[in-house]
Amino acid sequence: MVFITDNDSKETSEKVKISLKNVFKVFGDRPERALKELKSGKSKTDIHRETGCTIGVDDAGFEIMEGEIFVIMGLSGSGKSTLLRLLNRLIEPTSGVIEVDGRDITKMSKPELIDLRRRDMSMVFQSFALLPNRTVLNNASFGLEIAGVGEAERHEKAMKTLAAVGLEAYAQSKPDELSGGMKQRVGLARALASEPTILLMDEAFSALDPLIRTEMQDELIRLQAENSRTIIFVSHDLDEAMRIGDRICIMQHGKVVQVGTPDEIVSQPANDYVRSFFRNVDVSQVFKAGDIARSTQLTIIERHGVSAAAALKQMESAGREVAIIVGRDRGYHGMISKDALIDRLKSKVEQPYREAFIPDLEPIQAEESLSDVLGRVAESRWPVPVVDENNRYVGAISKTALLETLDRAS
Repeated sequence: MVFITDNDSKETSEKVKISLKNVFKVFGDRPERALKELKSGKSKTDIHRETGCTIGVDDAGFEIMEGEIFVIMGLSGSGKSTLLRLLNRLIEPTSGVIEVDGRDITKMSKPELIDLRRRDMSMVFQSFALLPNRTVLNNASFGLEIAGVGEAERHEKAMKTLAAVGLEAYAQSKPDELSGGMKQRVGLARALASEPTILLMDEAFSALDPLIRTEMQDELIRLQAENSRTIIFVSHDLDEAMRIGDRICIMQHGKVVQVGTPDEIVSQPANDYVRSFFRNVDVSQVFKAGDIARSTQLTIIERHGVSAAAALKQMESAGREVAIIVGRDRGYHGMISKDALIDRLKSKVEQPYREAFIPDLEPIQAEESLSDVLGRVAESRWPVPVVDENNRYVGAISKTALLETLDRAS
C-alpha cells in the first residue's frame, strides 16, 4: 500500500507563559482622564496638552510562549523598556491584564508579587550594578541573600551559575579586576542564581563593545540551549534582535505594531515604520531552509511489502517526475525519479526504490541559513529536500520557491 501526502503537519506543545490583554500605562497625575480621552480617539499630543499625562504603553496585547526568547524593540521613546517593567510591576500598569502562568499579576498583593519575583523572575539591566566591595561570588549570590537564603546554599547556587557563564575561577575576584564583558556575565549569573523561569533583560548588552556583545549573545543562546527559560529581551539593535530572537515585538509611540518571527516581519512588515527597520536586512541571512521549504512534492511512505509498481502508478497519476520516499516516522530515505524507477522495474532489481534514488542529492538541514544553500538549490536539477535534526522530511526547496522568497522580501 502506498500513502500519498501533500501537506506536512506539526504538533505543537507550546504553552503560554505570559499574556497581555489591553495593557495601558499612563504617566502623570490624571491617568484616568487621560485614558478616557485616549480611548475616545484623542491624540496623545492633545492629551498631554490638556492633562499633562504621557501615554507610555497604548493597548498592548500579545502572548509570550514558554521557553522562547522574545525581543521587544523600537526607537527611543517607543515604550519598550516601560513595557518590560510592567511584566514584573516595577512600573504599575494603569489598566489591563498581565497573566503569568495564568495568574493576573495586576491583582496580586505585595507579598504575592515579591514571592513571584523571587521565585520566577529575574532581571538584568544595561548597567552591571555590581557592588565594588564584594567578591564576584558574593555579587552573584546577592539576590539570594536578600531573599533570606542561607550562606552555604546561596554560595552553592551562585557557584553553579558562575560556572555556567565561565567565571568559576573568578569567584573570589573583585569587580574592578574584571573586563566589561565579565562584569555583565556576573550580572547574568546573579539573575540566574535564583533559578527563574522568566528572565527580563533591558538593553543588557548595549554598553558592551561589539565583539564582547556578540560573545554575550552567543553565551545567552548557549545557556538557553542548556536550560530553557522564557527570556524577554529589550533591544534597540536590529542585528541583535534578529540574531537571538525567536520572535520580535516592534513598538512605535507606545503601541505594539507587529509581533512575529524575524522572517515573518522581514517578508510581511505591518507598516512603513517596521519596513524601515528591515530595509537593508540581508534576507538570505534571516531565512532558514526550513522557513521556505514547501511540502508540495509527492511523498511516498516506504514499508515492507509495498509495491514499487504501485508507487510508479501514483507518480504517473499525479503527473510527477520525482517523489520523496520516507519511512513511517517521516524519516527521509531519498528522492526517486520516475524514469529511474521505470528502468529499475524493467530490470527487476531487488530494491527498485533504492536503485532509483537520485544520486548525490544530499538533503539540506532545516536550520541552515538561506545564504548557505543558495548555490545548492540553484545548481540542482531537482527540488532539494530539507530535513530536521532527526532526519525527518520537512519539505523541499525549488528554484521557484527560492526566487519567490527573495522577491517577496526585496
